[in-house]
Amino acid sequence: MRPGGFLARRDADAVEEMDRPDCDPRKLETTYSQFGLVNSLVAGWRRTYTQLVRPQLASGRKNTLLDIGSGGGDVPRALARWAHQDGLDLAITAIDPDGRAHAYATAQPAVPGLTFRRALSSELVAEGRRFTVVTSNHVLHHLDPAALAGLLDDCETLTEAFAVHSDISRTRTGYAAFSVGTLPLRGSYIRRDGLTSIRRSYAPAELNAVLGSRPGWSVRRGVPFRNLLIYRPRSGG
Repeated sequence: MRPGGFLARRDADAVEEMDRPDCDPRKLETTYSQFGLVNSLVAGWRRTYTQLVRPQLASGRKNTLLDIGSGGGDVPRALARWAHQDGLDLAITAIDPDGRAHAYATAQPAVPGLTFRRALSSELVAEGRRFTVVTSNHVLHHLDPAALAGLLDDCETLTEAFAVHSDISRTRTGYAAFSVGTLPLRGSYIRRDGLTSIRRSYAPAELNAVLGSRPGWSVRRGVPFRNLLIYRPRSGG
């Protein structure tokens, strides 16, 4: 079911302030610093890791994970921490083409097994790279359907066992909850850009329209107000 009202259609023309090259650098850095808190509350990655990612990782061998569009790096850092707590050998490559995000992420304390690169997924395809698991957080709504299809192509090449792309689902309840819940987060782009992100985000039916008849892909509803775009290669685990 598609959302109604002003969210009935995806607002593909809306622009997030932090994506503008001339945005306020102080607000941008504050935004990156607040992502860890916000994502821990709304992105549901602990659940996604426990239910979907961890079962793909084997003990006693090297596992690899690619995080696409890693931003300030809070999600791959969390994934690295949880895998370490579970006694898993996991090497994570986190990529983002934005030099500002890369600079912020690499300025934070190093995490064993986690490497940040300023790169596009297509570059890793060209390098012939393969990863046990591929992830992304809040990337899909930045892409138009053609660019999203390109990301799906890249993932099919890069993924050995499993891929999951987690993003906001465009709902009126989620929009209202985020609008109220982020009022205390001043001095950053979190609230304004988060609401823009919801307006830009895909409804499940719209994601399924992009998928078409692609084998191995599915859309799952996540909690809270999430879309999980999942890929399981036919030869994968």
